[in-house]
Amino acid sequence: MAPRGRERRGALEADELLVRVAGGDQKAFETLYGLVSGPVYGLVRRVVRDPAQSEEVAQEVLLELWRSAARFDPGRGSALSWVLTLAHRRAVDRVRSARAAGERERREAARHGSGPAFDQVTEEVEAGLEREWVRRCLDRLTALQRQSVTLAYYDGYTYREVAERLSLPLGTVKTRMRDGLTRLRDCLGSAA
Repeated sequence: MAPRGRERRGALEADELLVRVAGGDQKAFETLYGLVSGPVYGLVRRVVRDPAQSEEVAQEVLLELWRSAARFDPGRGSALSWVLTLAHRRAVDRVRSARAAGERERREAARHGSGPAFDQVTEEVEAGLEREWVRRCLDRLTALQRQSVTLAYYDGYTYREVAERLSLPLGTVKTRMRDGLTRLRDCLGSAA
């Protein structure tokens, strides 16, 4: 029974505080803020989902609460219900706005052609240049180093499997790999 009584007292307190906030009472707003900020953020977070956006929307709601407290009518419901209605509306507006912006961007992209975005083209060109540079650096290795590195890094074999495939002792393969990777690092480092 005690929690129910506390909730009722809190609701009555919020009603009284909101009426005082409507009169410009800053202390009442501070107290009301402490009472409603948690529930407001929780509701907004469930609707908006993104934590940063939720914080922003919750702050907008609390600012609106300060500005529009005079619109609260205690005869139509509790202060907490009124505040949470404001929060829900603002959160839904944010979600709708984000969806509409995404739709506008998609329509605009479709209108300006179906080619890949500039960033995608740039990334593909850079990746092609990097692959070409790696090929050139691989060509600078000895045939045995290149074969060992290729089997391990491109074909996915372990050092032991490379040694078995090449019929070489494991230590020899490890040495070739180390030397080959050192030369690759030096070659690729000069490309940067």
